[in-house]
Amino acid sequence: MLQLNKLYPFLALTLCVILNSTSQTTILSSETDYPVSYATISFGNGQGIFADDEGYFYFTKKLYADVDSLYISALGFKEKSIAAVDLPKTIYLETETDALDEIVINANLNRKFKKETLKPYLDDDYYKCWLPTIESEIAVYFPNEDEQLKKITSILFPITLESKDWKKRKRSNADKRAFSTLFKVKFYTNNKGLPGDPLTYENIVFRTTEKHGDEYALDVSEYDLMIPSDGFFVSLQVLGYTDSKGKLLPNKKYKEIKTKDGIVKIPTNFRPLLPFTDAIDAHRTYIKRVFIHGNNWVQFKEGNGIESGLLRSDLNNYGVGMTFNIYKDE
Repeated sequence: MLQLNKLYPFLALTLCVILNSTSQTTILSSETDYPVSYATISFGNGQGIFADDEGYFYFTKKLYADVDSLYISALGFKEKSIAAVDLPKTIYLETETDALDEIVINANLNRKFKKETLKPYLDDDYYKCWLPTIESEIAVYFPNEDEQLKKITSILFPITLESKDWKKRKRSNADKRAFSTLFKVKFYTNNKGLPGDPLTYENIVFRTTEKHGDEYALDVSEYDLMIPSDGFFVSLQVLGYTDSKGKLLPNKKYKEIKTKDGIVKIPTNFRPLLPFTDAIDAHRTYIKRVFIHGNNWVQFKEGNGIESGLLRSDLNNYGVGMTFNIYKDE
C-alpha cells in the first residue's frame, strides 16, 4: 500500500494528465481581447455546446468523434467556422459592425410612474411541463396594450420543482430534488409576429436552484428596456448545470444510444422543468432549434410539425410574467 506522502503526488500527477487531455479553447473579441461569454458552438448536425462566462469551452475528438467543423456565433459578432482537427487554443470573433445601432432614449424617466405586474402561471404538475434541453430556445410574446411609455423592470419565470421521493410529489413540504442550472435570456423586437432583432446585446444570464422556489424573478431594470409599440418577445435558453459557485460545467449535452440503424443522439433534459398552461387564449409561445444555422422560429401550436404531449393536452403557452413601470404623461 502506498504511503500517504507518496500517494498525494501520484494523485496530483493523475489530475494533471486528466486536465491536459481535455482541449480547452478560449473565444475572444478580435477588437478588445475580452472573452466572448456564452458563445454558441454548433457542430453542424443539430448539436452543440456553449462557452462559459470566460469564453472557455471544452472539445475533444474523443467526446465528439463525428464532428468535423465547429460554427462559433454570438450576439453582436460575425459567425466563424473552424475545423475540429487541431483546434487552436484561442479563437477570435470579429464584431458585426452594423449589428446594433446606438439606441438613445430621449424619454424623461424622472417623472412619476405606476408599477404593474403580470403574474406568471405556476403549476407543480410534472406532466404539464416542458423539459428543457440546450438545443431549444423558448420565446414568449408580450403585446403592448396602449401607447403609454413602459419600462420592463423584471421577468418572472415560473419553474416546477420535483420531489426527491416520487411518492411524496403531491406534498408541499416534501424535500425537493436539487439542481443548479444556468439560463440565458434574450429580448427581441416583434417582426411581423415572430421574434426579430435583439432589443439588447447584453449577456443576460441567471442561475437558479431549488431554493428559489417556483418562480424566478430576474431584475432587468438596469438595461432600460422600453416596451415597443408592437410588443416584444423574451426568450429562455438553458446553458447547462453549474457548480456551487455558478460556473458552467463542461458536461456532454446529449446521450448516444446504439440502435440497429446506428447511433441516435438524444438531448439531455435539464432541471428545473418549465410549466405550460392552457389559461392563455392566444398562442404566444415560440420555439427555435439553437444549433441549426438559419433556423426559423415556430409558433408552439398544433399543425406546425411539433411533436409534443403538451399540445395534445392544449397546454400551448409557457406562462411567463413580468413587472413594468407605466410612466405618466409629461
